[in-house]
Order: sequence, then structure tokens, then C-alpha cells
Amino acid sequence: MDKKILIVDDDPRNIFALKLTLKARGYAVESCTMAQEALEILKSHPQFSVVLMDMMMPGIDGYEAVRMIRNTQEIKHIPVIAVTAQAMPEDRQKCLEAGADEYVSKPIDVDLLIMAIEKLS
Repeated sequence: MDKKILIVDDDPRNIFALKLTLKARGYAVESCTMAQEALEILKSHPQFSVVLMDMMMPGIDGYEAVRMIRNTQEIKHIPVIAVTAQAMPEDRQKCLEAGADEYVSKPIDVDLLIMAIEKLS
């Protein structure tokens, strides 16, 4: 089965760069710019291998979005990798406490990201 990744980031440039990188590695990629949209996509297509969730977004931020995923029966099993420019040790802890399975800081180290995806999916 192809690994399908949902990128959730409010910055289209981040989505563009990540999409190119992941598609080049053979992943199927979908994206959206808002947490609410991500929840709707996941509910209607729960076969995603992993979600890359930007933690700093306007409106519903990544922390709240991860909690919402974890509290939704049909999608709570989908692994979430928190992606954030906040790179302090307590930020990683905060992401994991919100329900993220893994944490990658920006600027993204592609090799670390791929390792995290492969570990979780």
C-alpha cells in the first residue's frame, strides 16, 4: 500500500517544499492550510499513514488539532508528527503531551522526517 501523508500548514511555501520532497521519495501527499479542513479530510479519508501537523497556525492551532484527532474515534489511530519552529525541549514535550507521536523542528531535516514517517507508518 502506498503511504499517504497529510500535510497541515498555514504557509503554502512550507507545503510546496514538503510536497516536492515527499513525492520525490514516493509518498502520496495531500495538504491543507487549516486544522478544521484537516479533520474533515481525515474523517472522509481515514487511510492516511501519517499527518504532518504544523503547531503554529491561526485559529485552531496544531496542539488543539492533535487533541481533536485523538478524541475522534475513526481517526484517533492515525500517527501525527508535530512540525514546529519552536525547538526548545519543552516544546517537544508539549507536542507529545498534546497527543503527537513524534516531533520534527523547522527548518525540517528531511532525513529525520523520513525516519519519523517510516517509524510510525
